[in-house]
Amino acid sequence: MMQEYNDKRLVTSGHRTTLVMNKAVAGLTNLGISLMGSRVLSVRGRKSGEWRSTPVNLLTVNGQRYLVAPRGHTQWVRNLRVNTEGQLRVGRRIETFRAVELADADKPEILRAYLKKWAWEVGAFFGDDVKADSSEETLLHVAPGFPVFKITSG
Repeated sequence: MMQEYNDKRLVTSGHRTTLVMNKAVAGLTNLGISLMGSRVLSVRGRKSGEWRSTPVNLLTVNGQRYLVAPRGHTQWVRNLRVNTEGQLRVGRRIETFRAVELADADKPEILRAYLKKWAWEVGAFFGDDVKADSSEETLLHVAPGFPVFKITSG
């Protein structure tokens, strides 16, 4: 039986290991060590206007770059929808970008590639019913629960 995947889906991190992993990845990325494409994403808050940062996995598919939100409609997703410009950082290198959110119908290929590369890290956020080898139908079904942004140089 499949979980509910919709535009309200949000997985909050309550697991201590997740919090430790996020801090470790962000710390290494801040030092200039990218773990399989990790970056520190900074986006202006939609209400405060202040910069907010979180570690993310930058995915490249056919030369195009994407940000996938495995936890669903998080604060960084909501902020990026309002302020479509952001920054990706590795060490001292900061890249400004623009983001466009993908329609659900355009997500299956990106979700599949994301799971192939990072299921070991983020698979728990997808649930037992979604894997890299899931059918196109399954990936379309879950697409509303996983925001995806195409990013281009700002």
